[in-house]
Amino acid sequence: MVLRRKSIAYFLRLAAAGAIAILASPAFAQSALLPAGFFDNVPESGPNRPASIEADTLSFDGNTGTITASGNVIVHYEGYDGAGDSLVFNQGTGMMTFIGNVRMRDPQGVVYTTDRIDMTGGFKKAILDGLTLRTPAGTLVTADSVDYGQALQTILLDTKYSPCGDCIDSKGRRIGWQVFSKKVTYVKADKKIYLEQSRLELLGIPMAWIPWLALNDPTQPSKQAIRTPKFAYGEEFGFALTVPYSIALDADTDLFFLPTITSRQGLMAGAEWIHRFDNGEVSIKGEVIRQANPGDFGTEPGNREWRGAIQTSGRFTPTSEWTWGWNYTTFTDPYFLTDYALVESKNSVNEVYATHLSEHQYGDVRVQQFNLLASTSQDQQALLLPNARYEGVLNLDNGLGQVALSSRLIGLQRNADDTDSANGVPYVYGYAGRKVHGVVQGSWQKQVVGPGGLLFTPYVGLRGDAAMFDSASADPTAPPDQTLFSITPIAALDVRWPLMATAGATSHIVEPIGQLVFRGSNTTLAGITNDDAQSFVFDDSNLFSFNRFSGYDRQETGLRANVGVRYQANLGDDSWVELLAGQSFHLAGTNAFATADASQVGNAASSGLGSDASYMVAGVRGSLWNIYRAGAKVQFDPGAGQLTRAAAAAGFSNYGYTADLEYVYLRANPALGVDDDQHEIGAVVGAPVPLPWLDYWRVRAGLYWDLATNQWLEMQGGLYYDDGYLSYGANVTRTGPTASTANDTRFLFSFRLRGPDGADFAL
Repeated sequence: MVLRRKSIAYFLRLAAAGAIAILASPAFAQSALLPAGFFDNVPESGPNRPASIEADTLSFDGNTGTITASGNVIVHYEGYDGAGDSLVFNQGTGMMTFIGNVRMRDPQGVVYTTDRIDMTGGFKKAILDGLTLRTPAGTLVTADSVDYGQALQTILLDTKYSPCGDCIDSKGRRIGWQVFSKKVTYVKADKKIYLEQSRLELLGIPMAWIPWLALNDPTQPSKQAIRTPKFAYGEEFGFALTVPYSIALDADTDLFFLPTITSRQGLMAGAEWIHRFDNGEVSIKGEVIRQANPGDFGTEPGNREWRGAIQTSGRFTPTSEWTWGWNYTTFTDPYFLTDYALVESKNSVNEVYATHLSEHQYGDVRVQQFNLLASTSQDQQALLLPNARYEGVLNLDNGLGQVALSSRLIGLQRNADDTDSANGVPYVYGYAGRKVHGVVQGSWQKQVVGPGGLLFTPYVGLRGDAAMFDSASADPTAPPDQTLFSITPIAALDVRWPLMATAGATSHIVEPIGQLVFRGSNTTLAGITNDDAQSFVFDDSNLFSFNRFSGYDRQETGLRANVGVRYQANLGDDSWVELLAGQSFHLAGTNAFATADASQVGNAASSGLGSDASYMVAGVRGSLWNIYRAGAKVQFDPGAGQLTRAAAAAGFSNYGYTADLEYVYLRANPALGVDDDQHEIGAVVGAPVPLPWLDYWRVRAGLYWDLATNQWLEMQGGLYYDDGYLSYGANVTRTGPTASTANDTRFLFSFRLRGPDGADFAL
């Protein structure tokens, strides 16, 4: 048992390097250290606020002006309820003393237990000796004494905070975490909390200590996320540990120091300054390092002595409907932020923006520059000047339907072609040159209930496009310099017939659905080049869409019919199932999916939409008793009798046992550069450790397998502890030879402190 305790202590000390950052976070003081409103729990008295006092005996000493209530004393005052052995009130000094087994409950339900309370001026000032406070959520706060001083400052001596009460479970084992402070002082004038000689204990084991700390007033909390230590590893920089420390410069300004020690490159200095306004905030963050071994980065731009980056952002909400701000990042080289694992994304966006959002309108205007990190191909990235859009909806009176108006304006500049290929199939994501594309679309629709419960939704609309392209591309597939103007009338009719049947606690709905959609234009590439409509997979989620392209640069055209059926069942006992299946048919006019696109989006070979009849698609999902869950999607080519796409997932969760199974299939499609069938299957399971002294421990393991090549893609395993208040653990992941990042090993450590009322601090 001693050896086990030492091993736990060693791991927790490693994880508790985050304790200083957690103690230093304003959110910690607000949500965890003391209950909300703690410093305001003692109200001022007034001439018309009498107290109700009950006692076994009541005596008055005329010589001293002292009133004494003794025996089972009960006090009701300003929403406070108190009980104790005796209550002494001196009319001359205004001092009131509650003595012996004192128990007070405030209007929020927080219970204070102490031996003695000295009060003057009603409850305006109170000194409590031997305080014990229990909140309705089970939090325990104790202090040798508490002094509420003239509503200007509060002092707690020898304070202990325990989110889990006594932090001992039903089997007598230590759980959770506790914070001890020699002295806690709240100064109302400064709106600050000062902690002296504080320490954090995990499972009853001291883990971290800090001599002095200043925090913001919990009634005016900082909006910043908690900064916890960060562990990282990279072949070039080795092991890295960041231990943040914060200083609350004033109630509206925070300064975070972010020093990072790396085992191969030395010390990285970092800091972030944040200032908050009544309607927004501004932040500036920077990191810099003088690399000890720059040659470890080989021929990358990172092979230099000094490296660094500066990031700044601002966000303001001058009114409830408007938000404006900016984001900007600059660096010595584009590899710096990713080389040191300072960001997860492979790109960043420099932008200035303004956004309007109200009940019926949305507008957004931006100037954007896209930065590609971990790459020197910055010329391939676009500059958008501007990127603007508007969406508005108006519900007409007297049930006359809904009118919608939308618009988009994009001005784009790219200095180099952005191209790629897959097994000899070229992909063009953007051409060099300058482009402007504006779109305006208006529509009206109304749902009508017909005979037998038929639902008719007619839709009419008009779309206008204006585009200009000034080419600077050397790619032979690039369009020449040109302008384009087009008008697209739109008409659609959606017909649904929901049929419902019930049997006891179960209900079933079968809903046949049919749509006719007409878009009267032969201009399928309305933006001349396709820069914003490059994401497309035909499945049940967009089966009944009037325009399946994800952006404005492309649009569907011609007359199309979409038909299918939806089935929904509520089986009771938290059990349900939903199925949607159907097909799309091109009836007349220009078929956009039969028109070539250099980005290969909507390629006819990927969905069948380019022919008269599309592939069939279906999706099903459901749950049984909120324990078992499953879902699947399929895409089927009826002409060839082949399954072209499929994905399925199933899961189980009950009594701490979990299991998840996933399967993905993609049929070979040489026209898209996919030469071989792709089959992947994966399983992840988790279970409690089946040992009585390890009730709070669980294991997790997973395996992903490439069925097409009969090789493993990824293996993972982890061990975790979680008692509801404290959780920590470790996970290791190893990728296989055919993974996108082959033969890669990663370790992940997690550490989390939980408190009542949703307080949650994660590493």
